[in-house]
Amino acid sequence: MEKGHKRVPAVVKCFKILEALAKSHEPLGISEISRKLGLNKSTVYNITYTLADLHVLDCLPSGKFALGTLFQTLANIAGKRSSIIQMVHPYLERIKEKTGLSVFLGVRSGIQAVLIDKVEADHGIKLSSEIGMTMPPLAGAGIKAMLSELPEEKIDEILSKAEFRRFTDNSIVDKEEFKDELLRVKKEGIAYDFEEYIQGMIGLSVPVRTGSRNVQSAVWVVGIKSQLPKERIEEVASLLLSIAREINASIQKA
Repeated sequence: MEKGHKRVPAVVKCFKILEALAKSHEPLGISEISRKLGLNKSTVYNITYTLADLHVLDCLPSGKFALGTLFQTLANIAGKRSSIIQMVHPYLERIKEKTGLSVFLGVRSGIQAVLIDKVEADHGIKLSSEIGMTMPPLAGAGIKAMLSELPEEKIDEILSKAEFRRFTDNSIVDKEEFKDELLRVKKEGIAYDFEEYIQGMIGLSVPVRTGSRNVQSAVWVVGIKSQLPKERIEEVASLLLSIAREINASIQKA
């Protein structure tokens, strides 16, 4: 340790909490973490909820905590160590080459999609988003695809607590209608966003399996209406479904 350097106790406790969650096979509550580490409950409470605000931890409906999606983002930025990013990235490149559209890979954090990788279109209009960006709650096709991977009872639990926001005139703000849409995606394997999040923008998304039941992920493309006319949407949807099958097969073999 460098001379004059003082360890910050809060940082030490923070990493002890992260280590405990990483070693645990199940999410942990405040009391469990406090007991395991011998820390004051109020200290654990403040640290865990701060980490949850930062998406470092996920606060589950049960009130317990699990490692959050920011770890995926940090892994990507720090060195492409995330196996799903390494495995899926070539498919993103292929989708971009075949469609000319920007392509994104994201993971679910509650009712939001967190962008962990992307391949931007070479020409024309680019829809640029930064890696690490968190989409607004229930916005876009990506979160629909990810939520569709959950059991129906879990979907009911999540939607019962969700607050719907109207982004455009096409936004789905009725919970039953949104659930019906998720059940359609579950059956057909593809999600759509017809100007629901941004006026004039269309998105298509497919869920991809990560190998972990606790992590839901999706690939999506986005374009303006002139890039995705009705006659082309079916073609792009077919491509995404085909590539999703390839990705899922590759991950299963890994």
